[in-house]
Amino acid sequence: MLALLPRPELADDVVQETFVTACQKADPYTPGTNFRAWSYTIARFKALAVLRRHAGHPTLLDCDVAELLAADPVEDERLDARVAALNHCVAQLAPSARQVITLRDAEEMGPTAIATRIGWSINAVNVALSRARDFLRRCTAEQLEPKRPA
Repeated sequence: MLALLPRPELADDVVQETFVTACQKADPYTPGTNFRAWSYTIARFKALAVLRRHAGHPTLLDCDVAELLAADPVEDERLDARVAALNHCVAQLAPSARQVITLRDAEEMGPTAIATRIGWSINAVNVALSRARDFLRRCTAEQLEPKRPA
């Protein structure tokens, strides 16, 4: 939501309005269909309404640009498959590589801070990050390849 509405107070309002609307429209929602896409569509319309009300504000996107950015909901199945593949591959990393990747990506630490935290040289951290990323790229690509019958 912050991608469309970079002012946190507006994004919070849209999220709250989305939940209220989703609760009000729970009857027409068909269980078993894509709930995420349904709720994202509600949020998109709410965000676009806010942008229209605040048209011309210098810190907000133009409505046409926002519509282009929010036009298609996230492709849930592809995203879920990529996340599952990445989780599988991260689990296969050596413990030290997993630690370095976690510190870099989850905790958003830079190589210098990681080196200080784990007692490695900055060069060793950079090499470990590079090798771990290469492994994760290859591994996730293999996981996402369609399986051929034997």
